[in-house]
Amino acid sequence: MRLVAFFIALALAASAFGQQKAEVVPRDTGSDLLWKKLETRVAEIAARLDGVMGLAILDLTDGRILLHNADRVLPAASSIKLAILLELYRQDQEARTGAQGKAKLDDSYTFAPKDLVEDSRIMAGLTPGVTRVTNRDLAQFMVAVSDNASANILSDRVGRDNVNAMLHSLGLSKTMLRRKMMDVAAARRGEENVATPQEMVRLLESIHKGKVLDKQSTAEFIKQLSTSKDSYIPRYLPDGVQVANKPGELEAVRTDSGIVYAQNRPFAISVMTAYNRDEKAAERAISEVALEAYHYFEMRGKTSEYGRILPSLKPAK
Repeated sequence: MRLVAFFIALALAASAFGQQKAEVVPRDTGSDLLWKKLETRVAEIAARLDGVMGLAILDLTDGRILLHNADRVLPAASSIKLAILLELYRQDQEARTGAQGKAKLDDSYTFAPKDLVEDSRIMAGLTPGVTRVTNRDLAQFMVAVSDNASANILSDRVGRDNVNAMLHSLGLSKTMLRRKMMDVAAARRGEENVATPQEMVRLLESIHKGKVLDKQSTAEFIKQLSTSKDSYIPRYLPDGVQVANKPGELEAVRTDSGIVYAQNRPFAISVMTAYNRDEKAAERAISEVALEAYHYFEMRGKTSEYGRILPSLKPAK
């Protein structure tokens, strides 16, 4: 009888083991195929461009990243203003904790014509010696319409070295603010404002994860960065999708970097182009890459890992 009981127990254990083995979740799901399709389509867009393109797309949910020429150092153009804005918010946060000598969002500035440079659409309309604005206002001019005079004033107020020190503290060694906006002489000397796509998305990731600013300042920063209307990343996206980004343009250069808040699946994206024979084509290419990325993240945000769209959970009554 004992022998019979032993074999019965052995059979039951084997059956249980088989059931456990069958319940192991497979890891090679269809989401990998969807990601590979995104990689293929993005590479095709980059190949068609009569110029060079570097890009990085970072999933802010699981950390997966798509890279294409992503460590190439390219002109940042006005996208570098994102770093100036971040340093302003960082210093304002420090000032609120009692630090001295820091720029604050509410510091005032009285307009002086000497500060004007080309492409300063807001500042050029102010009254010299009379109009007073705050650093927060200057930041809004810099982001919403990419006003170059505002960027230069803020760069002086927060300190160029402080901007670069902040970037280096985040492990970004190739992204640098090296000159003021519209300083062509400095550009001719090789002092270009530069970045890489991968470092730009890592910068955005640090902001998104609260590694630079506290929760309140991060929310205010993202809100202000979401006011750039005439830009490339959101151009082909559905209305209502929040995009916190800063585009840039120079002769033969078009760039855009930002966070796209696809539902349930936000992502950071940076697309940088240079040597463009057709600047409008480069703008379209950035918009096309952003749309392909959005399609991936929008789908992943509403499906299971196997690709099934599941109904939303209804709140309990």
